[in-house]
Amino acid sequence: MRQWTVDAFAAQPFRGNPACVVEPFAAWPDAAWMQALAAENNQAETAFLLRTQDPARFGLRWFTPAVEVPLCGHATLASSHALLSELGVAAPALTFDTASGPLVVQRSGDGYEMDFPGQAPVRIDIPDGLALALGAEPREVWAGPYLVALFDEPQTIRSLAPDLMALRTIGHAATLGPGNIGVAALAAPGADHDVVARFFAPGSGIPEDPATGSLYCLLTPLFAEKLGREAIRFHQAYPGRGADVACVLAGGGRVLIHGRAVTVVESRLRL
Repeated sequence: MRQWTVDAFAAQPFRGNPACVVEPFAAWPDAAWMQALAAENNQAETAFLLRTQDPARFGLRWFTPAVEVPLCGHATLASSHALLSELGVAAPALTFDTASGPLVVQRSGDGYEMDFPGQAPVRIDIPDGLALALGAEPREVWAGPYLVALFDEPQTIRSLAPDLMALRTIGHAATLGPGNIGVAALAAPGADHDVVARFFAPGSGIPEDPATGSLYCLLTPLFAEKLGREAIRFHQAYPGRGADVACVLAGGGRVLIHGRAVTVVESRLRL
């Protein structure tokens, strides 16, 4: 059984966010087995694929080292890359059946376009302890599947060094529970992106995620309204890696997420 490690939202190795993608199964393995392999891989996500009668349609599930999650952008991008570029699936588009509904991915230029459900957040009061845990006072806080804390300066985003143990207990207003918190600010004038973001997820067993496609399902509708346009360029400022994500708010509240991917490891599981 083969497995690939793919750097997603990256144009070159050692950028973006690594995800492990396991060769497609004929039937789902036991969930405990998948969780154990994800813990063994110790990447932000391990993606598991299920073959169907349609060669361009697959079941898809995502596991962090600690939990199964209902939506993951970078591991969907990595799965598409593995299927199209490593396994040679010949299809103009791939459809994935997931806990978040069908997700469609197609090639776009030298990368991929993912069609994801938008998840517009609602503004809430700043939760008690959030500023102390982050080490800075946000201007606004919004809630959806995650909390999103907005700041005035992009340098604040880059310099945050949060107390992760404290963050684990904050965010009960988020539908996925506490400990999953995005932070964002408008970029400096002249930057090649519109918004700087980061994502801390100790509640999902991930101290900080290098590139988080599902976060942009919240940030795209939020910043599309703030900026008055549908296309938004994001930079996720994970220290030492970084990722660039281009998004478009499409009809029906969908979010089109564009990114590239690079395979860095092909391995064989002795299982």
